[in-house]
This record gives sequence, structure tokens and C-alpha cells, in this order.
Amino acid sequence: MIDPRSRYPKPSLDGGDQQPPGSTEAMPDRPDHGEESYRGSGRLTGRKAIITGGDSGIGRAVAIAYAREGADVLISYLPDEEEDARDTAALIEKAGQKAVTMPGDIRDEAHCDAIVARALADLGGVDILVNNAAYQMMVPGGITEITTEQFDRVMKTNLYAMFWLSRAAVPHMPPGSSIINTASIQAYQSSSALLDYATTKGGIVAFTKALAEDLADKGIRVNAVAPGPIWTPLIPSTMTSSKVESFGSDTPLGRAGQPAELAPAYVYFASDDASYTTGEVLGITGGKPVS
Repeated sequence: MIDPRSRYPKPSLDGGDQQPPGSTEAMPDRPDHGEESYRGSGRLTGRKAIITGGDSGIGRAVAIAYAREGADVLISYLPDEEEDARDTAALIEKAGQKAVTMPGDIRDEAHCDAIVARALADLGGVDILVNNAAYQMMVPGGITEITTEQFDRVMKTNLYAMFWLSRAAVPHMPPGSSIINTASIQAYQSSSALLDYATTKGGIVAFTKALAEDLADKGIRVNAVAPGPIWTPLIPSTMTSSKVESFGSDTPLGRAGQPAELAPAYVYFASDDASYTTGEVLGITGGKPVS
């Protein structure tokens, strides 16, 4: 039995001095992705998965879990994240599964289409789509300090890509397939310093519920995970040093979550255990309410 308060270190954590998109290797306090702890039980044997942002953070944890559950995995990521992506691919292959790497920018519609086409060609299909990649940048000055360039980047990365990927994948997904979107506590407890990011996360919740209704008659389930403060390279590369130092301390459990603590939720939604679950949002927030 594990005490959830002390399973992982409390603040402050050292993420290093980084610029977006950040690197796992550059974090003195490395996140736990389940490299040593996740044990599979064949719940996704034979499945073919696409995970955006699969190089690091939550995406890496999900990729490890999916591979150890028997799925082949394509991970998409920015070209600057190649080193992290190679490490994730090696972990997938170590689990005995096929790993496909797809660098590029999901703000490009054609690239999103190419991701699905690559999965069909190299994996032989797509049964699971995890829309996980996201961009955020804290702007303490509020709306007047958010540039149109930043707003466009956040919208394209977090919303447009999810739409493009889902639209491209759905025609090829058989009954029993699953789409899983990464929302956020920010959809429910929105921060003014993350106004644009919070807007997209609220949109992801609405998209998830609407798409679940749309695809129910095809036997495709659509759900979302809403993380709270999770320790990933995104945090030290996009937040002020003072925010990083206190990251996760405001949760009832008193600490940030680790990517490994989210992976089982993505496995559940992708597996047949969730055959009667669609249109749901599961909050994994250290005790912060998602409602």
C-alpha cells in the first residue's frame, strides 16, 4: 500500500533552465514515466496506437504503458524533441512492440493527415488515437500581453490538430476503437495567466462530449483525461521560476503528479474494460475538483 502524499517528492522540483518545448534529459529531477514500475497484462494486445506528444511527459508514459499492454505505437513530436523521441521509441521496442517515429508540427493540417497515413502504412491500422500534444506559455500580464502569434500557436496545437487528426483517423477506425483527448484542470479552474491554454482545454472537453455522441453509432468511444499539475518538460520550459518552485503545492495531496500516475487512465479508456464508457472526462488532479 502506497501513501499518495509521499509517493513522489513534494515541491520544489528542479526542471532546469529550459526553453520550449523542453527536454526530459535536461531536467535534474527527472519525471517518472513508469519505466521501472508499469507492468502490462495484455489489455491492448494487437492494437495500433497514435500518440501525439509521445516523446516525453504524459505521452511517453502512455506509450510505455500501451507497449507493455501489447500495442504497437506511433509517436508524433516536434523535430526539436528528437532525442526524447528516440528514448521513447527504444522503450516501446524493449517491450517487444513496433515503434514508429513521426517528427513534424501538428499545426500543419497536411502533417496531421500524414501521421494517420503513416500509421496505416507502418502499423497496419489505427485503433487508438491519443490527442495529447499541447502548447502553453504563462503570461502573467493577462489578455493584453497575449500576442496573436501565441494565441494562434496555442489554438492550432491544442484544438485544430485534435480536429484534423480525429477527422483523418475516424474513417479507418473499426468498432471498438478509442479516441482519448488530454484536457486539463484548466478547463474547470482556469488561470488568467493561461487564458489561451485554458480556453483550448475547455474546448477539448466540449469536443470530447460532442464527438462521443457523433461516433457512438460507429462503435468508437471518445473520452478525455483532465490532468492537474503534472511534472513534465512543459513546466520548466513555459513557466516562471517561482511557479516551478511551487508547482503542485496547492493540491490537497501537496505535490505535483508524475506522468506514470496518468498512464493507467489512458489504458483503461483504450481497453475493452471501458466498453460502456464514452463522453467522459476523468480528472487526475491530486484532489482538485473537476466539475
